[in-house]
Amino acid sequence: MQFFFSASDTESAKASRQQLKEAIHSVLFDMNVPSVCAVNQATLALYAARKTSGIVVNVGFQVTSIVPILHGKVMRKVGVEVVGLGALKLTGYLRELMQQNNIQFESMYTVRALKENLCYVAEDYEAELSKDTQASFEAAGEGWFTLSKERFQTGEILFRPRMAGVRAMGLHEAVVLCMDHCHAAELTCDDSWFKTVVLSGGSSCLPGLAERLQKEVYGLLPSSMANGIRVIPPPYGADTAWFGARLISNLSTFPERWCITKKQFRKKSKLNLIF
Repeated sequence: MQFFFSASDTESAKASRQQLKEAIHSVLFDMNVPSVCAVNQATLALYAARKTSGIVVNVGFQVTSIVPILHGKVMRKVGVEVVGLGALKLTGYLRELMQQNNIQFESMYTVRALKENLCYVAEDYEAELSKDTQASFEAAGEGWFTLSKERFQTGEILFRPRMAGVRAMGLHEAVVLCMDHCHAAELTCDDSWFKTVVLSGGSSCLPGLAERLQKEVYGLLPSSMANGIRVIPPPYGADTAWFGARLISNLSTFPERWCITKKQFRKKSKLNLIF
């Protein structure tokens, strides 16, 4: 099974997104919500970084998506790259490593807490193997846990998915592929718009991830294209997308420019039925 694909903007994909959007709007308006603002989570993360163009790497629960955005709009025709590896796999892999090393635990909540408090991404994986990386954390109700190599081996699967048995490109390879597509599309007169990469999602908060991703991306791209690329850690941690939404809500153009009212939605739905 292949866990990597490019989400092309087919008519079927467009129709599915539109149906989902209309269903959500309909339910909310049936609950007497006065107006609805629907913005892609990746776009919100980009806004939180005070940018309107760039690439957002969103490490979600089950998958990681690499989303190109230009002037606040997701460039689906360029391609949204999706890697079938997210927070759930990271936590599961840490559990496997702990079991292999006879570290006993009661629940996955404990494993997740250890991932969030002890794990990090090594700048140089091979060099890290020879270091003393032991550290401890007290998990509520279960006492103290001490991890060593597990601390950086967990995050390494983002770059070497096959370590966890996942057949997929590494995160850096997916980002470079997205950049190649952006470059080939020639959407603007220069390539600077996609050279800002913003991380989003709880597991993207792993210390060292932004630095490692930037290093790996630089290593894969020709110097002419790599120049100016900057990878930004989640500006507001796991709440980055929420802060992006808050930023929008404070704009002088909100809600007029951003929201749709119940009346506007019903009118639009009737027009769609006619045509």
